Amino acid sequence: MGVTEDVAEADHTAVRVALWRALHVRADPPPHVLEDEIGLRLAGPDDGWRERPDMDVDATRRTRASIVARTRYVEDLVLERGVDQYVVLGAGLDTFAQRRGPEIAAERGLRVFEVDQPGPQAWKRQRLEELGFGVPEWLRLVPVDFEGDWWGRLTEAGFDPGRPAVVASTGVTMYLTREANAATFRLVAGLAPGSVLVTTFLRPPADVEPEQRPQLEMAVAGARAAGTPFLSFFRPAEILTLARASGFREARHVPVEELDRRYFEGRTDGVRPSRGEELLVAGT
Repeated sequence: MGVTEDVAEADHTAVRVALWRALHVRADPPPHVLEDEIGLRLAGPDDGWRERPDMDVDATRRTRASIVARTRYVEDLVLERGVDQYVVLGAGLDTFAQRRGPEIAAERGLRVFEVDQPGPQAWKRQRLEELGFGVPEWLRLVPVDFEGDWWGRLTEAGFDPGRPAVVASTGVTMYLTREANAATFRLVAGLAPGSVLVTTFLRPPADVEPEQRPQLEMAVAGARAAGTPFLSFFRPAEILTLARASGFREARHVPVEELDRRYFEGRTDGVRPSRGEELLVAGT
């Protein structure tokens, strides 16, 4: 697919998330939950990127902890499940394929399907080529219109619904209506037995720790101003009900306390995830 300046550009939210992952490595003391500076290289910000207001080390401490925790949890799940198909919906500047993909592809024939909008994905393809990573045969970049037949485009790219897969959707549900989220859930629930959907969801601001509410409210306002408003918030019981109604055999809420125990136990520096964004794991 050709790359043109008026179409191919990075998604600002995806860049911000990539920079937060890098900031975890550069600003937080070890041990690091995730070591990922490849996203920083892809984003290619100017030298003053750490001076951006949204990179404030103190204000974003718990936000970036949430970002690296969700990424690490999803990647651990891919490794634990042993599947040979991994689908990343709304992939943005996800770098699993560059950090972990080659080894796992060689070990068990893993195929990674990154599903995203055409413009940002064309930009990412170009950056991967410029930086020397390229796009190996086992990495399938699938440009889609999420309001169209994106599932059909995924199968055209080689995805086999008849084989187990892990499907990840992080930082996406809030931008979709409940009906659109339900439609995605139903599609994944129809995959082969042993498949898993792991998705994040935003809890309502009233559910968030008091000290984190202003930051969430700013994010809500910023998304609205950018023309990409947050459309869906879920309490855990609500998203579990949605998952079960969509046909999943089992569904489990992964609360922030579990992420805290798993990745941040013993830390005294305030680096720990917020309750604002949590995880759902649903299996077929």
